[in-house]
Amino acid sequence: MKEPILVVMAAGMGSRYGGLKQIDPVGANGEIIIDFSLFDAMNAGFKKVIFLIKKSIEEDFKEIIGDRISKIMEVGYAYQEVDALPAGYTVPDGREKPWGTGHAILCCKELIDAPFAVINADDYYGKDAFKLIYDFLLHSEDDALYRYAMVGYILENTLTDHGHVARGVCVTTADGYLDTIHERTHIEKRGGGAQYTEDGTHWVTIPEGSTVSMNLWGFSPSILNALADEFPVFLDQAIAENPLKAEYFLPTMVDHLVEGGKATVKVLQSPDRWYGVTYREDKPVVVEAIKRMRENGIYPDKLWREFA
Repeated sequence: MKEPILVVMAAGMGSRYGGLKQIDPVGANGEIIIDFSLFDAMNAGFKKVIFLIKKSIEEDFKEIIGDRISKIMEVGYAYQEVDALPAGYTVPDGREKPWGTGHAILCCKELIDAPFAVINADDYYGKDAFKLIYDFLLHSEDDALYRYAMVGYILENTLTDHGHVARGVCVTTADGYLDTIHERTHIEKRGGGAQYTEDGTHWVTIPEGSTVSMNLWGFSPSILNALADEFPVFLDQAIAENPLKAEYFLPTMVDHLVEGGKATVKVLQSPDRWYGVTYREDKPVVVEAIKRMRENGIYPDKLWREFA
């Protein structure tokens, strides 16, 4: 079994924050959220990381993050660009938005030759999450089916008070496997609970305690060929129906594989609370949480000292 790889999806960092240099530190020594994820991943056993970025932020990304991490982990780079399409396809006029998380993983295809985990760059997942996914990847192999995993979170632990979020809402089986997952791109706290909307007008309540995906997945390389096979099918429909905004969502592809009897997804439950700076107003909550975790000994005062 080859050593598991960590893939960090960071292609949206520049646009979300108005420029990569605008990412605010959340730790006392200038650390940003990705520092804590990488620290936790290293302690779980990951030795190699692939950063998925856009060419336009490469210089800033390496200066702020990549060059530091390359001193303590093996680092690779993949690039998600809107024109990274199969032969015969061109970018629709006016399209600027990337093609989504499924396309993002496809852009890493040439660099992945081992089981791998996927995370978002701007989400805090908690220490246990990386241990769970690393151990799964180290001891699981495809057989007659693709054998994948995801770390599931309780919905209420992943919401912000300052706007909407996107989450993969899951239904799990009695023995802890994924039954279905549906990407909901607009979930808010409403009426004392959580609701989502698809059209901005009609709202649907999500049951309290629902399991959601935060894009912390564990895959064998088989997912790469599955994504490549289905991407042209997605593009044909997207270009015809929603050429400027349609996205090739990773959870949707996983759902298709599960529904088609080609894959199983073990749901590794995390009790931890999610933290992220989806909105600038989220920052004080994250700063306080990191401070509290340091005071409780979860993180050292100087995060990278033991790896220096």
